[in-house]
Amino acid sequence: MASYADRFPEASPRYALGLLVVYLCWWVVLAVNPLYPDDWLLENVLVAIAVPLACYSHLRIRFSAYTLGALFLFLCLHALGAHYTYAEVPYRQWLGLAMDGRNHFDRGVHFLFGLLVMPAYLELLSRRAALQGIWRAIVPIAFLMAQSELYEIIEWQAALRFGGELGMAYLGTQGDVWDAQKDSAAAALGAVTGLLMYKAAFRLCRRPDMPGPR
Repeated sequence: MASYADRFPEASPRYALGLLVVYLCWWVVLAVNPLYPDDWLLENVLVAIAVPLACYSHLRIRFSAYTLGALFLFLCLHALGAHYTYAEVPYRQWLGLAMDGRNHFDRGVHFLFGLLVMPAYLELLSRRAALQGIWRAIVPIAFLMAQSELYEIIEWQAALRFGGELGMAYLGTQGDVWDAQKDSAAAALGAVTGLLMYKAAFRLCRRPDMPGPR
């Protein structure tokens, strides 16, 4: 059975470098005058780990253009959330929507975390774990859900550690005591959706050097 990583064409070096340069430019722009500088620093601690790790992983296994594009989009959205804080991104003002009620940017990005990071997990596990049958779906979803839960625990501990305005800005519950559970559920739904979308694209796309109908 062809692996996910073998079915899609690898991202070209120019494409990968281009995405990295555009992201870094976007990140620098949004690093200027963030709404809450201390929260911005906290939000970017994981970025300082995730971006080099993604670059290293790409050099090792060569992600597809599909996967790199998805990671690029998620990181750009995270940079936007870090600039304003997730609870205060003025997306409704940009779209001309009513300004009252909960700001759903945070919940939406948790869903997109599952949707946009799932391709990387699928290709990584396809190369390194050689999973078969239903485990090719269960393991990456479980892995992503575990990472989502870990992030919620980190948020909780950071809020306890720093307290006050910084803790609440980083936690971003907006008064909802079930915020962490709902965010985790959104990430899980995004992961399942991301898996289904990737598998659909997987069936439609074949590398030119592989036998069989494209």
